[in-house]
Amino acid sequence: IVIAASVSCNTNKSAQKDLVSGLLIKGNNLTCDNVYLSVNDQKTSKTTFVYGQKFKMNFDNIQGFKEESGNVFPGMQIFVTGKSGDTLLKSNDLYQMYDNGLNLSPLLLHADLTVATPISSGSDYTMIVKIWDKKGKGTFTGEVDFKVVSNDNLKVDADGVTFDEIYLYTGDRDEVITDNKIKFNENTSVILEGLTGFTAENEMVFPGMSLSARDNDNNAIFEYDDLFVEYSNSGIPILDFLSGISSSFTLNKGEFKTPLHFVVKVWDKKGDAGISIEADLFPE
Repeated sequence: IVIAASVSCNTNKSAQKDLVSGLLIKGNNLTCDNVYLSVNDQKTSKTTFVYGQKFKMNFDNIQGFKEESGNVFPGMQIFVTGKSGDTLLKSNDLYQMYDNGLNLSPLLLHADLTVATPISSGSDYTMIVKIWDKKGKGTFTGEVDFKVVSNDNLKVDADGVTFDEIYLYTGDRDEVITDNKIKFNENTSVILEGLTGFTAENEMVFPGMSLSARDNDNNAIFEYDDLFVEYSNSGIPILDFLSGISSSFTLNKGEFKTPLHFVVKVWDKKGDAGISIEADLFPE
């Protein structure tokens, strides 16, 4: 559902707002057939995203650019602001590498955003995409408010512990895993950022960390009692611990019944604080 907030054909200026997603677009001497959000190349009107998820703002058949030798020269920047209006992210020109311009018809432009640091879960943000004509005066802007939430597929039980973010990540694809679907023979990590509540001695903390997975028939796939056993006496610097701890595993394809029940536990060897994360994983 789209409503025209204001249209001025004589000056080639227009503004429209999608009443479902809240996506606001404004054009000045540039026009666009369709502007929409997408996740995994599927159109969406949702504006709540899981931490680490990627979404796009798409601009289909944007027109009005001044041509030189049949080419057009768009520029594009992304801005992300917080609830107070402070700018958290600002990109360079995403099309700066096209010195010779583009010769595409229709011209389809898109801006990608991964909702991760410095973006955090539990907060509201605004994404602004600015497009301009490097050879003319035309501009086009898309703006949408969005919310970021933590992955509710991860069951977290914290006792005397606070944290900033907990998520699954694959370095092979450089992606946060938001649907708990992992790939065989791929390195998968569980990452915990900003853990506090652990007893400190001489600016050091002394955590333990266990990791286990069982299949749907309760057969053990892997089990590690303490991945931090080597730090039991020396400890880990507080700042390193706060920046994030992780454990990784690679799952080989085999005969077991899915889903895998995955459990990570972190505890304080000098105190009573602890946290556990459980999830059902679906290898494919």
